[in-house]
Amino acid sequence: MAEEVRRLRPAASITFIGTRDRIEAREVPRHGFGFETIWISGFRRSLAPRNLLFPLKVVTALAQAAAHLRRLRADAVLGTGGYVSGPVLAAAAAMGIPTLLHESNSEPGVTTRLLASRVDEVHVTFEQTLGRLRGVRGARVTGNPTRRSLGSVGREEAARAFGLRPDRPTLLVTGGSLGASSINRAMAGRLPSLAGRGVQVIWQTGAADERAMRAAAEGVTGVVVSAFIERMELAYAAADMVLCRAGATTLAELTAVGMPAVLVPYPHAAADHQTFNARAMEAAGAARVVRDSDLDAVLGSVLDDLLGDTGARREMAERSRALGKPDAASVLARAVLARAETPP
Repeated sequence: MAEEVRRLRPAASITFIGTRDRIEAREVPRHGFGFETIWISGFRRSLAPRNLLFPLKVVTALAQAAAHLRRLRADAVLGTGGYVSGPVLAAAAAMGIPTLLHESNSEPGVTTRLLASRVDEVHVTFEQTLGRLRGVRGARVTGNPTRRSLGSVGREEAARAFGLRPDRPTLLVTGGSLGASSINRAMAGRLPSLAGRGVQVIWQTGAADERAMRAAAEGVTGVVVSAFIERMELAYAAADMVLCRAGATTLAELTAVGMPAVLVPYPHAAADHQTFNARAMEAAGAARVVRDSDLDAVLGSVLDDLLGDTGARREMAERSRALGKPDAASVLARAVLARAETPP
């Protein structure tokens, strides 16, 4: 969304607010955007000593957010539903700054439920989310923004980039930027069988598991192991199917390119939102869902079924593409600009 705003208004000043110890502290400045921090963390739903600090963190974060917004002279604020956006949106609303909230998950999180009625606009990714925001007027289905580069690369070019053959079936395995250890462990035992069927694998393991998974893939042909894939548009273009978690951004990318998927929801996600996301995809016929605890028992048969059934994958791809909203970034960017450029 920020890149789309920059494309539409090259002179716009765009600043992200996050925390200093999360991935955004590294990635946001690398993409050329301003970055400020507040002191906040998620509230544990179980008894935990860290929860004792939560009220103090909220008060501090509100003050820090207000100070950032005053200094930046913000014309509009967009929050994306995570705990970091709560104090920033609350401070902006109290200061009379136009506010927009985007909820990317099927099941709205605590921040969204608390603030949806206080912001100026609410945008959601899934149709069924609207029914879970009772009392919120004017919420709309916008979709989840994805990078413009998705779908811009052909299969042959993408396969060459990974040193693979474009004429062979290819499975993309990704656990997100940090990887997914349970998926990695299950995949390690499936590599010889997949290779025996001529299936190639692009495997994004995360840094923590990279060395062990490289060792598991040693001697198996057609397997490309990487801790992190910078150009995901190449990975999607080279693949016939994806095995992955069910985070909102991942699902938005899958539907933008129309990619059949086996989804393994992260079992410890807040309010189990990844399971809600995955089940929404499965209900639409765009994916199969495998529980994390069932990976070792059923992953092999699910992969074999789908990789051996071109027709089933084609139908899943069509259903996935029908869910996609590739213009979501543009719609959201224009909504932000409209709020920012409207005189008070």
